Amino acid sequence: MSSRHPTTDGLLGWEPHLSADQRFEVTELTAGGTLLHAWRNRWEHQPTRPVLLDVGSGAGGRGWWTAEAFALATRRAAGRLATAGLSAGDRVVWSTGSSVAALVAHVGALRAGLVVVPANPAYTRPELQHIVAEVGAAGAIIDDPRRGAWITEVLGTDAVVAGPDLDLPDGATPPLDTATIDDPALICFTSGTTGSPKGAVLTHGNLLAATSSVVLAWRWTPDDRLVHCLPVFHAHGLCVGVYGTLLAGGSAILLPGFDPDAVLDAADRHQASLFFGVPTMYHRLAGTRRVGELGRLRLCVSGSAPLPAALHRQFASSAEVTVLERYGMTETLMNVSNPYEGERRPGTVGVPLPGVEVALASDGEILLRGPNVFGGYWGRPAASLEAFAPAADDGRPWFRSGDLGEVDEGYLAIRGRSKELVITGGYNVYPAEVEDVLVSHPAVVEVAVTGTPSAEWGEVVTAWLVVDGATPTVGDLAEFAADRLAPFKRPRIVHVVDALPRNALGKVVRGRLGE
Repeated sequence: MSSRHPTTDGLLGWEPHLSADQRFEVTELTAGGTLLHAWRNRWEHQPTRPVLLDVGSGAGGRGWWTAEAFALATRRAAGRLATAGLSAGDRVVWSTGSSVAALVAHVGALRAGLVVVPANPAYTRPELQHIVAEVGAAGAIIDDPRRGAWITEVLGTDAVVAGPDLDLPDGATPPLDTATIDDPALICFTSGTTGSPKGAVLTHGNLLAATSSVVLAWRWTPDDRLVHCLPVFHAHGLCVGVYGTLLAGGSAILLPGFDPDAVLDAADRHQASLFFGVPTMYHRLAGTRRVGELGRLRLCVSGSAPLPAALHRQFASSAEVTVLERYGMTETLMNVSNPYEGERRPGTVGVPLPGVEVALASDGEILLRGPNVFGGYWGRPAASLEAFAPAADDGRPWFRSGDLGEVDEGYLAIRGRSKELVITGGYNVYPAEVEDVLVSHPAVVEVAVTGTPSAEWGEVVTAWLVVDGATPTVGDLAEFAADRLAPFKRPRIVHVVDALPRNALGKVVRGRLGE
């Protein structure tokens, strides 16, 4: 196995993220016990500070939520979930849009000791039902009655299925914040090359370590205010944006989605200092005449997909904004970041965050270990074993990221993927999952799926077809797959070929498509 010989040659350590006279120990990342303990400490000592503003609630909204109001609401939410029959350790699927109500329910579930399973609201019936069944969910918090019915089909009519407002009876508050750093907190699903999604189990310790690391590295303080437009079911929006805001004691403006004018209006009106986005968002912001307004912010961060170096330089010249690019993934949350105070180098993701170890295997695969790294996939012992490589120093095993990298003057640069992954608009799409659906189309004999570079989306899903009869159009395939694939997984480009290129063992060689 090539990953038996990891090397850190030339890669800078944590020092660029620290002040000149600052000393750091890895144990500091989890010294607070859990995020729940750290949040509660913030709420108790700063009860009147604003925490969250739900812009999506409109003129009838309640305005800024204070720390005290949010803490009380999450306590009440925990009581309702417990009264409904849910107990510590039960899995609860959480699939909603961005709102304070949704976050109250989420944090309330964590405080009650439940394991939250985030799910994309765009998932189709089979995608959502697979997740519900895979984790043996005891209930769900979901903002669409139709999708609630899909969950009931799996769990039965006696299951606890509620909206984000938790329209459940009040009851006695269960013991709160009792989870330990080793207890599971989230099960976040990520697809595999087989097309079967796997649930990465993240512990309370993983969450605290990853969040503490970015709060430290990005100099996040109670005075910071984030314009938050990322989906909350995604690790970027939830574990970085929301968790980081609550841990730092800062505040966030929750937007229902991304719109360049809405982002800039919110930043101006509420005197924001932070913006986190994906490359697609930065591409759209670059196209507006107001892009220079981002220069008023203290920090703009890009993640979830590679940021083109040309776009990085464009922001630096046209908006006087040096975007800070970082690198994370579902199984490990945050790993690497360009430094806040040092050089933010275009085309790289920076240096390891405090507490994270990064190495390269002999084939260039990025290996990761640290208190942020998960322990395995839910109910998938074989996949969990395959995901890790033993360490030559007999220390903690290395997680095999599937991403390929190289060291560029001390900084890590992402150079490709060993796994056949397409990243479109910040979302991961695995070809096998899409191929399994498209090959059942009556006109499709064979299919291979790849990503085509896109300035706006990073990549777009592309289908290469061998057909029998009339060629299905992009619209035909989108309609055919609508019940089984979320919109971002459906192909946007279709090519017809006489045959798919294969190697001597019959495996499709995706790199030769289009030759």
